[in-house]
Amino acid sequence: MLYTMLIYQAEEAAGAATDQDREKCYAGHRKLQERGKAANAFRAANELVSVDAATTLRWREGKPTILDGPFAETKEQLVGLYVFECGSLDEAIDYAKGIPLLGEGCVEIRPISYFEGPPS
Repeated sequence: MLYTMLIYQAEEAAGAATDQDREKCYAGHRKLQERGKAANAFRAANELVSVDAATTLRWREGKPTILDGPFAETKEQLVGLYVFECGSLDEAIDYAKGIPLLGEGCVEIRPISYFEGPPS
């Protein structure tokens, strides 16, 4: 089953990190990706651009409205994601434990119901 790991943290933590902190974090991401590739489990990883660049499309009464920024004010923002193919939730949790963060944050693990399109 495919699992996505949604990475949340305060963007200020990344802004306050030193170059050495960032390099250590990126090295941890490279290590996790190599581990997933060696097990043929790694499918994707992406870092998101700052929430300042976000655009939200919200529907109200069937009409779309375009908003600048994220859809809600939160302390932690979605900053990146991984997709792994895992045999169990426990395996997905094990990969998620290897995701380095700059500062505090969380990783939400969710199964993906389909990959190439909705079932016919």
